[in-house]
Amino acid sequence: MESSFGSDFGSDFGSGAGGGGKLDPGLIMEQVKVQIAVANAQELLQRMTDKCFRKCIGQSGGALDNSEQKCIAMCMDRYMDSWNTVSRAYNSRLQRERANM
Repeated sequence: MESSFGSDFGSDFGSGAGGGGKLDPGLIMEQVKVQIAVANAQELLQRMTDKCFRKCIGQSGGALDNSEQKCIAMCMDRYMDSWNTVSRAYNSRLQRERANM
């Protein structure tokens, strides 16, 4: 996933500016936002995978048993729910602080 997105990003970064080699600041800012969102999603997935694997998998083997599969599914659901709750609270606080400026 990362390699195909990264190559697309690199090839499109300076294009689309309307010719003449000028960079469109709006386009650049949008691409930076996309890159940040992708990096955040990758980090979230990596942390969730690490934590749930450590919690649910006793010994690594050839296959997961039913209890390990259920544990991982529940752990990942709880992790995502928690992350969404924290994210909403953080965004709400940022909006309140910006409104008070």
